[in-house]
Amino acid sequence: MTVSAEALWALSEVALLATYHDVRRQFVERKFARDTERARLEWLKAKAFTNSTGGVTERRNAVEASEEFGRKGHQVREMTRDLELLETDVDLVAMIVHLRGISAGRDGKAHGTRDGDDAEQAA
Repeated sequence: MTVSAEALWALSEVALLATYHDVRRQFVERKFARDTERARLEWLKAKAFTNSTGGVTERRNAVEASEEFGRKGHQVREMTRDLELLETDVDLVAMIVHLRGISAGRDGKAHGTRDGDDAEQAA
């Protein structure tokens, strides 16, 4: 997302909530894609490990030295970076929603709160 904080502040309430919804949806879709790719990579590594011959250390080293797995791992890291950038956009929109006093149905966090966070916020 490339909208500035000033542009978000100038949006109407309906447009701001629609923007929040769109950015949250993008975040969840990309997070699912990243997690799926990460799990697929781990599955491929486990499959390569079990299909290899030799001792545990030799098989582990062969899997870790694989160029293909290195490329896939790099792709997952790039997906994580993009996801973190999108999370900052979600947080920015949520902050503006909160500052303007609009109820977005959540506490404004991309990941939600942990159990102890609610007690800290109430204090």
